[in-house]
Amino acid sequence: MSVDPEAVEATASVAAAVTAADPSASPRGHERRRLARFVARRVLTGILTLFVASILIFAATDLLPGSPASNALGKFATEPEIAALNRKLGYDHPLPVRYLNWLGGVLHGDLGNSAIGVAQGSGSAPIWPLIRDRLFNTLTLAITTAILLVPISLLLGAYAALRVNRPADHAISTTTLALIALPEFVVGTLLILLFFTVLHWLQPVSLIPPGTPAVAHPNLLVLPVLTLLATSVAWTTRLVRAGMVEVLDSDFVQTARLQGLREPLVVRRYAMRNALAPSVQVFAVSIQALFGGVIVTEVVFSYPGLGKELVDAVLIHDTPLVQSIALLIATFYILVNVVADIVVVLLIPKLRTQV
Repeated sequence: MSVDPEAVEATASVAAAVTAADPSASPRGHERRRLARFVARRVLTGILTLFVASILIFAATDLLPGSPASNALGKFATEPEIAALNRKLGYDHPLPVRYLNWLGGVLHGDLGNSAIGVAQGSGSAPIWPLIRDRLFNTLTLAITTAILLVPISLLLGAYAALRVNRPADHAISTTTLALIALPEFVVGTLLILLFFTVLHWLQPVSLIPPGTPAVAHPNLLVLPVLTLLATSVAWTTRLVRAGMVEVLDSDFVQTARLQGLREPLVVRRYAMRNALAPSVQVFAVSIQALFGGVIVTEVVFSYPGLGKELVDAVLIHDTPLVQSIALLIATFYILVNVVADIVVVLLIPKLRTQV
């Protein structure tokens, strides 16, 4: 069957005209729309997940023994005093009403009042001013660790993968495996023993003066950051190494080598780029896990952050304060996960056709 060249040309002209009139009709336009829908779905899923987490946090803390008023006033408080404080805190309403009041306040930037603060006769004790500085201190510790975590893990993982089954690879693998087995409080104690007891270089506690940012005292950040890095880098380095070993053995890397490209160029342009995308989720999980390690690390070094404040709030049974801090931590976890999913799709073009 013959094909009319004029018909083919006319069809191509019409397609070009449609694409010019409506850029979204092009393949790139379809890809952008799919990506926008994926981002919207992922953000909505994150919001829904945070909503469910808020319900679980509020319900779980409500199951703690004793009411916030009785815990705040102590065992010698009278029933009228407990009832009066419960009314001030809003605990004289049913659980669903209290949750909706709390959620409405959170959506308007009001985290409520600390039970201990109100019980001490201050009338109102807004939670946000109590935890604002501590939140910034925790973010300083977590962000500093995360900034160092990524390049160190990539360098160590790539170095071990390029020297697989050699002494350098065995040394890195053995060291990281040993660090994975050690919890944060053990690593922190060993670092205190080394840098304070033996070398007399650093202070064993991070007593940052109230009202001053943590970045103003970098020497007090060294031991907490090293503790978090030691446990986080060990895990991410092993996973980056495994990904790099697999990529270095792939056909396209071998083809690049056969074409005469230098090894640094092959690693940088082909191996590292393809190993980086799967590592994004690894780093996301590691950064999420930082908050679990931050809580332990802050207690070990008496670091005035959100984790230590959470532990103190649990010990003194300040339920509203526990709820607010737990919600902030859940928000951080979900936000990191959403951002990581979006970054992975941006880094791997073939995934954009599947979202």
